Amino acid sequence: MSAAAPTRRAHVLIAAERLPTRVGLRLALEPEARCTEAADAESAVDAAVRDRPDVCLLGLDPSPNGLKLVNEIMSRVPSTAVILLTNKLDEEEFMAAVRAGASGYLTSSLDPARLPHVVRGALRGEPAVPRRFVSRLLEELRTREHRRSVVLEGKGRVTLTTREWEAVELLLRGATTSEIAAELGVAPVTVRRHLGSVEGKLGVTTRAEVVALLTADADTDAPA
Repeated sequence: MSAAAPTRRAHVLIAAERLPTRVGLRLALEPEARCTEAADAESAVDAAVRDRPDVCLLGLDPSPNGLKLVNEIMSRVPSTAVILLTNKLDEEEFMAAVRAGASGYLTSSLDPARLPHVVRGALRGEPAVPRRFVSRLLEELRTREHRRSVVLEGKGRVTLTTREWEAVELLLRGATTSEIAAELGVAPVTVRRHLGSVEGKLGVTTRAEVVALLTADADTDAPA
């Protein structure tokens, strides 16, 4: 009787600035997975495009630049599962990561013994999500149909989330960051993230430009 063919090991790209972090992740995953490493965002994209790993573990800063990295990897290697590892869990950052295409968002202090399980789950299409954020993810799915769009001359249709619209509507009334935060019941940093996202979607760089664009040229649609 011939021996069964060996099971292919998953290929995991580990991207982290600190060498000890990369080594720790590699030791936790080998020999179950074949691991390669990258020390910064640029080399992570290059390695992902070149090697097309099954899973990307990104231990880089998940700030706006880190989220752009998720977007770039997902757009160029849509078959990979991207999992962000962060020093501090943040609900708004988690939602931004999910919207960027991440399959997971976990603390970097995760028990190394769990990493192989996380990778196996990612290969099955299972999200790697902290339990405390599951309800927020479900809320996002429920409210997805309540997003609104704005049609701008020369820019086409731009879609904003409900929260982004709520922040914009208050901005159009002249509210400050603190006032918007108080009205929505969120932290000022969350307001800044929402409005920063709106600026990016509209292709502008300041709140004044957001106000000018939406009051002068926008045709707002009802929720979908």
